Amino acid sequence: MTNAFTKMLATREWILADGATGTNLFNMGLMSGDAPELWNEQHPEKIKTLYQSAVDAGSDLFLTNSFGGNASRLKLHDAQDRAHDLSRMAAEIGREVADASGRDIIVAGSVGPTGDIMEPVGTLSHADAVEIFHEQAEGLKAGGADVLWLETISAPEEYAAAAEAFARVDLPWVGTMSFDTAGRTMMGMTSAGMVQMVDGLDNAPRAFGANCGTGASDLLRTVLGFAAQGSATPIIAKGNAGIPKYVDGHIHYDGTPELMGEYARLARNCGAKIIGGCCGTMPDHLSAMRKTLEETDKSTPPSLEEIVDALGPFSSAGDGTEENAPTARKTRRRQRAG
Repeated sequence: MTNAFTKMLATREWILADGATGTNLFNMGLMSGDAPELWNEQHPEKIKTLYQSAVDAGSDLFLTNSFGGNASRLKLHDAQDRAHDLSRMAAEIGREVADASGRDIIVAGSVGPTGDIMEPVGTLSHADAVEIFHEQAEGLKAGGADVLWLETISAPEEYAAAAEAFARVDLPWVGTMSFDTAGRTMMGMTSAGMVQMVDGLDNAPRAFGANCGTGASDLLRTVLGFAAQGSATPIIAKGNAGIPKYVDGHIHYDGTPELMGEYARLARNCGAKIIGGCCGTMPDHLSAMRKTLEETDKSTPPSLEEIVDALGPFSSAGDGTEENAPTARKTRRRQRAG
């Protein structure tokens, strides 16, 4: 099957994804505790602005405002019966922006975790998880998404349930996990374990990788872990813009556009093909990332020390694997403008 996304993946050396959804929407007035997906109906002009800002900054691909748009998460807002419609709206707005851009832009239908823990540890059954993911995926497809984009997953069981659900939808898909606990996901998955899981799925993703987590340094160490396994599947890197800090009562990410430009360069050298930003990543960060990717050539993978020198120290000494726990010398982050 070939569509706009698979064609871009096959013909491009690198693809620039978008930045943060939540950070940008909070700047537009979204309040903590509100469901961003309801804005697809209540404030479609703001969602259009969100998408357009990524396109204007140079992104080749942007994610829809549907991260929490599954029935399980929407239940918190008494909107569990609206999963299909709200996801469809998110993709429809994206389709409008992409089609009017004048260049090839991919609309990626964002699918986040259910928010529930799967059996046997939790109460969510495999069958129910598959149905939850399938319902949302159908809504995104109906709205015109080019690819389904699973993100911020911690449990391999949930990743596998999404893969099964997406097999029922005639769209390619990709999937990332969040390695935020000393090189592992919250449920204990390592970078090597993820590659093994992905390669063993009946409906394998067209690309896989990591998003969010802690800082950009940690994410690139995880990407190096992916690349070391030798999988032929393209790798995704979508790291946060620095480290979150509380400033005047608000969360602020300390990554400058210069730092994120360095991150993009290093991500490509680490082996990533689809490169974007997660929390804290704004349009000016994306512009810097685009400029760096266009003006530099791919080089050899960086050492851990080079990553630390460019982006700051890792948050943990090891990468989460018992037999391979690299450490890097602690260096002070270089002063950066902005």
